[in-house]
Amino acid sequence: PYNPNARRMAELIQEDFSKIGVEVEIVSYEWGEYLDRSKELDRDGAVLLGWTGDNGDPDNFLAVLLGCDGVGGSNRAQWCHQPFDDVIQTAKVTSDPAERTALYEEAQVIFKDQAPWATIAHSVVFMPMRPEVEGYVMHPLGGHIFTEVGLAE
Repeated sequence: PYNPNARRMAELIQEDFSKIGVEVEIVSYEWGEYLDRSKELDRDGAVLLGWTGDNGDPDNFLAVLLGCDGVGGSNRAQWCHQPFDDVIQTAKVTSDPAERTALYEEAQVIFKDQAPWATIAHSVVFMPMRPEVEGYVMHPLGGHIFTEVGLAE
């Protein structure tokens, strides 16, 4: 999981802010209510959430989490920056791989400059297996494909 202990992460953030004189109140909710409240446009405060891309396309991350269409939904930062949105909307419909890559790189520069949210952690996934297991390849998106898996004799 990307964040196995959100409460502890919130406490560490609270501690860091206290070092610079900023008081932070940690408020927790049941998961469903938390997700609903995190979408509210008039909410007060920040949220801690994670994301696992499920198709390998940069649009699945940049547009879904940061695009103007996602405000009030999956864009929990509630950030709508038109220059960024113009770039990702163009990239979404661009078929030339080099041009599309350049556009998404441009979008990432805008994201870095604007900093609508901070990336705190990136999970590391481990896949333990027995030595006699053959043919298993870890899928970059987290899925498991067993068609080529077998056991050595």
